[in-house]
Amino acid sequence: MIRRYIVREIGEHRGAPRIYLDTMALTSAGFTPGATYERLKEEGKLILRLHENGRYTVSKKDKGGETVPVIDINSKDGLSPLDGLKAVRLVIQDGMICMMATASQANAKRRIARLRENLANGRIVSASLSHGGGILDNAAHHGLQEAGIKPELAFANELDGALLEHSSSVNDVWDSDSIGIAAPMQEAVQDEWLMNRLPPVDILAVGIPCSGASRAGVSKRGLEMMEDHPEVGHLAASLLLAVQRVQPAIVVVECVKEYQKTASAQIIRSHLRDSGYQVNEVILNGKDFGVLENRTRWFMVAATNGITIDLDAMAPVCTPVRTVGEVLEQIPENDASWRDFQYLKTKAVRDAEKGNGFAMQIVDPSDTSVPVLRKGYHKGGSTDPLLKHPSQEGLYRLFTAKEHARIKQIPEHLVEGMSQTKAHELLGQSVLYAPVKALFKRIGQSLESCAETHTSTVPAYRLAQATG
Repeated sequence: MIRRYIVREIGEHRGAPRIYLDTMALTSAGFTPGATYERLKEEGKLILRLHENGRYTVSKKDKGGETVPVIDINSKDGLSPLDGLKAVRLVIQDGMICMMATASQANAKRRIARLRENLANGRIVSASLSHGGGILDNAAHHGLQEAGIKPELAFANELDGALLEHSSSVNDVWDSDSIGIAAPMQEAVQDEWLMNRLPPVDILAVGIPCSGASRAGVSKRGLEMMEDHPEVGHLAASLLLAVQRVQPAIVVVECVKEYQKTASAQIIRSHLRDSGYQVNEVILNGKDFGVLENRTRWFMVAATNGITIDLDAMAPVCTPVRTVGEVLEQIPENDASWRDFQYLKTKAVRDAEKGNGFAMQIVDPSDTSVPVLRKGYHKGGSTDPLLKHPSQEGLYRLFTAKEHARIKQIPEHLVEGMSQTKAHELLGQSVLYAPVKALFKRIGQSLESCAETHTSTVPAYRLAQATG
């Protein structure tokens, strides 16, 4: 029976490491003053076990008028199984005390060992949350491949079963062993049966839903904070539960840049830090990578201590200048898709009178950038970019789904077979391909210098008792 679970830093006394225990929990476990015990050394573990002829004796001291048992181990040899650790967990049980690395340090060491073993075999195991149509994962896999690493998708979780089905049929990140989980993330992570059947992974990629953090989402719902969003505001908790379950060596989270300043982002970065990860963040803009769409995204890269990933100077030094005309399909000038969009012109006049700043965004084939194409682009809203007719003034059309993919540099086969509406929805909420591929190529290159051994560190949280 467990009597006490204690996390404590290893101290130092007279130049030697020291663990000093003075708690009545020792008495309840049988370690009373005068009792004798043995020390058993195992790899990474020191066990104290009661023994009537034991070599070591429990001492005592007076504490507040009460006699308290004391165990004091103050030698490098006595604590040799814990060498290199700065903090330990002590499990006091009936007749036995186990001393070992804290859970965060032990988990980190296992993650590094598993990653190095997989890399030695030329592979890496990935997984995906909020998978969507797998555009982020496709870019990630191709970036890792460019770094000489073969990624294998262990599982993907997506709320929309139709999107998951589509991705599994057209996206080359899937193989015969990949597991599709069509369920709410918060439901999946609570399923013990499911979680016990998912393998640990090396990289977990998460395109966390942005509708609570984006300016449009906040404005539409009148949210005071992102976490107020009833459907997605709480998914940071589900993400962290998933991390605990599958223990990825690296976690990559992507969202709109506004997410970086939310309470959820702070909880994620702080919890990952306390779980043995080094957290770095970067803002990437499509224009810096030669993408036509001027979309900015925030990325958090949390790598297990022992893996160093430098996110400086991600964008290429030189990128070709592209024009909108290069991505256009051959649509006849008399096609029905060319319209006057009179309702938008009328609305633009009303908006100008109100002074709210909304205006039509007209794109010419000679332009070198395109405003952001959103999830609801197919609806033709007030600020959705429209392509100017080549010869008739006042006529415009929406970009096709293929053009939308090309603008974002997303492989067209990832939306093959989808309706225009569904394709625009998928593309509109996706990442830009080139920045993600570059990010994961950088991650892959960084893994070449993965530490041979895991260096133990003091937990990031304070072990001293909180006082306020």
